[in-house]
Amino acid sequence: MNQHRKPRTHSAFTQRAVRIGLFAAGAAGIATAVPAQAATGTPEHTAVAVDQTFSRADFHHHAQAKDSFTVRQFGTVDAATVRNQANAVGVGCSVDDHCRSVALSFQIVTMAGEHTHLTALNRGDAVNNHCGGCQTLAGAYQFVVSTPRPLTLDQETRRRLADIHGRLDALTRSTLPATDLRKRADALAAEVNTVLHDAVAHAPKGAEQPTVTLHRHLDGWPAH
Repeated sequence: MNQHRKPRTHSAFTQRAVRIGLFAAGAAGIATAVPAQAATGTPEHTAVAVDQTFSRADFHHHAQAKDSFTVRQFGTVDAATVRNQANAVGVGCSVDDHCRSVALSFQIVTMAGEHTHLTALNRGDAVNNHCGGCQTLAGAYQFVVSTPRPLTLDQETRRRLADIHGRLDALTRSTLPATDLRKRADALAAEVNTVLHDAVAHAPKGAEQPTVTLHRHLDGWPAH
């Protein structure tokens, strides 16, 4: 096999009709909230969050695994662009000398506003390049918490998320078979979803209901 690349599936672009619309932004960088000037001269606040995890395995480093677990808390914003990406690459190994590359990225973003314009991109991309018999897995999990008024995650919520983060680290470093690894990653994502739903249940009330949206994209593991 000269080159193997898993076919891509479109990641989940979520556009909520009432509160969420498209916001075109070419900015990329560390999560930040900065003031921007609208064409009308009215100030507005824009949030940008970009997180990426990358793992590369090759004949020098046969087993590589990386994960990230980030929490970005924005206040009230008029527009937001959030991107989460996991990339796993296997290069130059063989069936008799195979590699294993795992990249998992969990991104949690909270934002407030009743007419927030959101662009959300979540992608997992796994590639085997001249790497027969290699195993690659890229998993991207993105949680967007939208509330009408600003929500600050309390100490108990942060403690529960930190516990999940620790177990994600252990899972990423494990040598579990592919199927089990996928299931465990999904189970951790389900736990995060529960924690965030518990948090928004106590969020300040407004005209709109608070929401927690999960975007999930897994790619990789050749069938053989």
